[in-house]
Amino acid sequence: MEPDAISTLYREISGYPTPISAFVTANDYMALLNGTSFTLCTEWSQTETVRGARLHYAQQWTLIQNYRQETDINIQPPSPCSLLHGEFLSSYSLSGDLKAVVRVTSGQVVVQQFLEVWSNRCLKKILDLSALNKHGRVYEDAQFGCLAWSTCESRLLYVAEGKRSIGESYASASSPSAGEPRAGPSEGPSEKDKSVYWEDWGEGLTSKSVPVLCVADVAKGTVTVLQGVPSHVSPGQGLWAHDGESVFFVGWWHEPFRLGLRFCSNRRSALFCLDLEGNCECLSGDTSSVSSPRLSPDGRYLVYLEGQVFGPHSQCLSMQQYDLETRKISVLVDVVNRPKKDEFAGLYEALPPRCWASDSQRVVFSSARRNWRDLFVVDRTTRRVTRMSAPEKFGSWKLLTIQNDLMVVHCSHLNEAPRLVVAFLPLAGGEGEVSWDHLGESCLLGAIVNVLDVSPTPQEENPEYSGLDFGALLVTTNHLPSRTKVPLVVFVHGGPHSQFFAEWNVTTAVLVKLGFAVLMVNYRGSTGFGQDSIFSLAGNIGSQDVKDVQRAVLTALADQTAEKLLTLDPDKVVVMGGSHGGFLACHLIGQFPDFYKACAVRNPVINAATLLGTSDIVDWRYSSVGLQYSYDQLPTPEALTTMLQKSPITYAPQIKAPVLLMLGGKDRRVSPYQGLELYRSLKSRGSPVRLLWFAEDAHSLARVDTQADCFLNVVLWFQQHLYLH
Repeated sequence: MEPDAISTLYREISGYPTPISAFVTANDYMALLNGTSFTLCTEWSQTETVRGARLHYAQQWTLIQNYRQETDINIQPPSPCSLLHGEFLSSYSLSGDLKAVVRVTSGQVVVQQFLEVWSNRCLKKILDLSALNKHGRVYEDAQFGCLAWSTCESRLLYVAEGKRSIGESYASASSPSAGEPRAGPSEGPSEKDKSVYWEDWGEGLTSKSVPVLCVADVAKGTVTVLQGVPSHVSPGQGLWAHDGESVFFVGWWHEPFRLGLRFCSNRRSALFCLDLEGNCECLSGDTSSVSSPRLSPDGRYLVYLEGQVFGPHSQCLSMQQYDLETRKISVLVDVVNRPKKDEFAGLYEALPPRCWASDSQRVVFSSARRNWRDLFVVDRTTRRVTRMSAPEKFGSWKLLTIQNDLMVVHCSHLNEAPRLVVAFLPLAGGEGEVSWDHLGESCLLGAIVNVLDVSPTPQEENPEYSGLDFGALLVTTNHLPSRTKVPLVVFVHGGPHSQFFAEWNVTTAVLVKLGFAVLMVNYRGSTGFGQDSIFSLAGNIGSQDVKDVQRAVLTALADQTAEKLLTLDPDKVVVMGGSHGGFLACHLIGQFPDFYKACAVRNPVINAATLLGTSDIVDWRYSSVGLQYSYDQLPTPEALTTMLQKSPITYAPQIKAPVLLMLGGKDRRVSPYQGLELYRSLKSRGSPVRLLWFAEDAHSLARVDTQADCFLNVVLWFQQHLYLH
């Protein structure tokens, strides 16, 4: 456990690449005697800690479908990896013959943006977006961003920042339509307006304020900002209608002011259709939240996800179907309130960009099911949802694409690094029997994974939502002598409405390799266990979730049967977590001061009352403690008292465990001064505390060098206070 050895191990395990996108092209001109050839183009991300960078590279496979048995795939050796330089955003045309790339270059004075169109042979067209001066920075994020080809493959739809007019404030209630022309950057603000405040969309979207829909005509070399977007919404997630004469998009309400969008599926929004003449129509209801619109191959059906506004920031969603011919909306997949153990548990994540089967009758998607992420298909006519993944074979599954009925899935497990598997979607009715083939060799970690199903005691039950259970994942090494006593790291996820999947996790993998056992807890309120579980946490943070984590720890410690290879050491238990996970970790060391020997937290919520005025999701500060929220809400003494009473700062005098705090100076979700509040409280009492301040990082502490620094410090902190030298 020397620092250099820890860093070397972290560098090795964090360097396993992760697939992030895939595109399939049918090579009709390469049809073989025994099958049809497909080209699979994939993009991967790889962490490189020496330079503190995330590398993106491309790799291709040729796959041959066997005519004699359609499910058989002959996989040819992959091409060498090729590094992608400066690709900000990219998209293949429907035929696969063209690839559009938004490339950003940084000069000494300004940042330049180019839109490139590549054919199979060469660069076909380039547009200097900065010189055209129609808009600001192109959006690349998953919330708003898109780069969509029209069916004729002559136009591209994307989202960019609208140009700001002189004296105009995005914070103003009289914000102009997103399609209205704006003054160029060269004109600049007047002297009296140069310091005016411009709203943005919060954590992870700080450079996004007023998005506009843009169309690039490849042949003409022109860019047009579409007119007609309603002035009260901000557009994103655009896609073309089948005829290429109109576009669909999601519009988020930004009045009276913007709330944080990242990780929040509960923002008021609707599905719109806008033709190229500027006529706009709302297709969905306007009192819900919507996302992920996806058009069927025949151009008749739109599916999208729908949820409630406000309340839990991430909820179980329904899948809606809009029939463009009859103009009727129907529910394709409904919200699941309380799933049975091995059944479909609901929809909790965005649909992949290409999720329709070629018959326009079925939609394939990934979603959480208890401690797993599984692969499902829903039949549009029968509404039947069928699971197609086999967790015991490949772990957790995430669909990257389905094209020509070829599914490309990213699979991983807590003891197996990410890899790709492929299969053809069987005919309707046969989806339960899918023949999967993997691409490349698996990289196994010497670890044992135990899935725990945990039930609260009668005293810990929620009377309004009784009978709920929850889950946990216990990961231990298989490289130590039998009956070795190992220290236990309790790892608590944030959110709180998120979860730990049984999938590759670098932090867990390295900790286990170093000889720790890791317990990852999905307490009540985590996604994947139904809507009732999510709603049960409202008003009960700081109590129900704390009790669940402690119950999971006691369950793991008690499950030490004779056949267990390792024994968890009850005298060497530590806890770590970030955001709401940090909130829970600090509660645990305060409520159980003699149980935990050390604590490490990233950007924790410490005092919900003082966080109220500084967070980009102020609505959640009310909802989490069981209070209703409205935009004109003013804090009351009663509300602030409730928030304070549910906060870990009230337990600070009882804390005995040494605390390591890791804070991002640019965190918009949980102010770094939350952590400083605990730091000062502990310092005043002489309690051991150490604070790491990352001035240029935000809530996720996602920079490569930051993550490596944090991990090293966490391990050394645990080593020091567990006396593991």
